Formats: sequence, structure tokens, C-alpha cells
Amino acid sequence: MVIVFVVLVLAVMVTANWYVWRRLFRDTSSGPGWVRRAGAALIAGGWLLAFAALVAERTGAPFWLQQVLAWPGFLWLALSMYLLLALLAGEALRPLLRRLLERRKPAEAPVRQAEPVPVGAPSSPEPEGPLLVAAPSRRLFVSRVIGGAAAAAAVGTVGIGTYGVLNGPSVKRVTVPLAKLPRAAHGYRIAVVSDVHLGPVLGRGFAQRVVDTINSTRPDLVAVVGDLVDGSVRDLAPAVAPLRGLDAPAYFVTGNHEYFSGAEQWVEEVRRLGLLPLENARTELPWFDLAGVNDIAGEEEGQGPDFAKALGDRDPARACVLLAHQPVQIHDAVEHGVDLQLSGHTHGGQLWPGNLVAAGANPTLAGLERYGDTQLYVSRGAGAWGPPTRVGAESDITVIQLASRQA
Repeated sequence: MVIVFVVLVLAVMVTANWYVWRRLFRDTSSGPGWVRRAGAALIAGGWLLAFAALVAERTGAPFWLQQVLAWPGFLWLALSMYLLLALLAGEALRPLLRRLLERRKPAEAPVRQAEPVPVGAPSSPEPEGPLLVAAPSRRLFVSRVIGGAAAAAAVGTVGIGTYGVLNGPSVKRVTVPLAKLPRAAHGYRIAVVSDVHLGPVLGRGFAQRVVDTINSTRPDLVAVVGDLVDGSVRDLAPAVAPLRGLDAPAYFVTGNHEYFSGAEQWVEEVRRLGLLPLENARTELPWFDLAGVNDIAGEEEGQGPDFAKALGDRDPARACVLLAHQPVQIHDAVEHGVDLQLSGHTHGGQLWPGNLVAAGANPTLAGLERYGDTQLYVSRGAGAWGPPTRVGAESDITVIQLASRQA
């Protein structure tokens, strides 16, 4: 079954890339030549860079090599997707544009027969006026218009989406009432930051921007709910160093990407920076319990989530806020009487229409929803994985303001 799936995926990818090459390069050129060859080289080279970037990140290749490959390789992933979508959208316009051109076709001028020239007579002078050159066929013209528009739309979409990520996350504010929260804690602010994904693309400068944004909200507590990094402590220690500058007490739980990057080392590193890791653990704050569970990906290393360890033997009369990277952990949270779960992981889909896939794999894609007596808030995340690009899913840092119903 795995082989069949791989073959099907490869067949779809080959067909999609052939279609992009055909519409962008073959149909827009008048014949075989350098344009078609350059187009084939561009598409093949883009995918080779993307594959190399993914392999380099996962295998711990030298960090300088990861950085060299990451930008062009990951951006190609986003660009190729939007090229395909734009060209497919152009198929609907193709017949309309042809029909419009046919209606505006000028009447053909009558062809004048050339008069015979006697032998020995001087040749007649060249006719006055501009030399008329045969225009490209309507089919070629339409292909060039649609191909050019699709390329411009794809480049523009990726460019704007990349600028949005590099410019840093916006601040989102959400009020969450908790029935068990005492009046003294009314207005308590928790800054939720997830999915920063520091790595070969987003580095120390981006981390500093995230820290500055968090501090500007003046939270009472910072909750880092996983996927902070994509890489080893050896490579990324300088990138995460700005976290030491957080003004409020900060707590951390692992995400799936920490387990790709050496979770145990990262737990110790964030502890060294002043954050408190909650590894299936709970701390009793003055007005509510704050708990955290490991990510599901830790199960392969014997470090998976343990809700009983984190939440057992606690006073059920106290409000409880749980940090858990993936929204799917909400079902266990409900069973253990959690009042509010804070999660990330989904990126809000990151690249439209990826939100349709992410929504099918997660109980909540983004925002606040209620599951029985438990509320779940899912952040879209501060950074981006793979392409440093977001389309239709703006990055954010959310300030959760707790509200007491006793106030």
C-alpha cells in the first residue's frame, strides 16, 4: 500500500509540473528553443532545491548549507503551488479571451496581385509605409497573456505572504471567561506564542521581534506552546537567545518539531534561558493551576503526553489552564476537567487552500471553541514552517485575557 501511495503521489507531481511547464513555457513560445529548455531547468532545479532543503534540515547537515538551500528551496514550494493554482484558474478565462479576440478581428484586406516585370526593366522601388509583420496567432497570444498573468499573480502572492511573515506577528486579543476563576484574577493576561519555527530561515532577528512584541503587550504570563525551533541547540542557540529578554514569567511545552530537533536538549536550553518547561507537570499559581503535557510526537521516544501525571490529584475547585501543542489533545483535556486548553500546531493552514486540509485534521483550526465544559484556543502561530510565507492565515501572538464570572 505504501508503494502504491508513493507511486500515485509521484504521478500527480509529475503531471502537475508537466502542466505548469506546458502552460508557462511550451504554449508561450513559438517553437522549440532556449525558452522551453530554461523552463524545464527552472522547474526541475526548483524541486531539487526544495528536496535538498528538506533533507538537509532533517539530517542535521551543516547549518550554513541548510541556510543556503532553505530560502530558494522552501520558497519554490510556495511558488510552484500558486503557479499551478493560477494557471488552473486561467483555464476558465482562456476560451473567453479567445472569443473576445475573434469578435474584434479586423476584416481581411484584399490581396493585390503583383504585376509582371519585363526582363531587363529596373526593379520598382520599395512601397512606402511601415513593413507589415505577421502577428502571433490568437492561441499564442492568449497563452502568453494568461501565462504572464499567472506568473505575476503567483510571484505577487508569495512575495506579499513572505513579507507578512518577516514583518513579524500581529497581536490578537481574546477574552475568555472561566467559571472557577476568582475575582482577584479578573483581567489576568496570558501571551500565547506558538510555532515560531526558528531555523535556517527565521533566526535571531525574528526571535527578537517576537520577544519585543510579547513584551509590548505587558502580559502577566507567557505560554510558549511548542514548535519553537527547527534544528539543534548547537546551531540555534544564538537564535533563541533573545527569549532571555521576556519580561513576564514564561512556561514552555514541547511541540512535534522539538522531537525532530532533540527535545531533551531543547528542554534544558529553554530552562537555561529562564523559561520553565512543563513536562507532563503542573504548577499552582495563586489563582489557577497551570499544567502542560508533552506533544504526541514524544510517544516514539517514550516521552508522550501523560495527562494523569500532569492533572491528577489536583483540586477540581480551582480553574485549570493546560498548555498542549496539538488541538487534538482536547479530548483528553475534557476528560480531566481542564477549563482552558491553549494550543498551536495548525498555523491556521498557513498557505491557502491548506486550511481545508488542516481543518480536516484538527478539531479546531484557529480561534476559540468550546468542548463541553472545556474551552480550546488555537493560535495560528508566530512564524512559519517550510516556506516563510503565509497566505490567508496571518501570523499572530494572542493575548488571552481571563475573565472571572464572579466579577
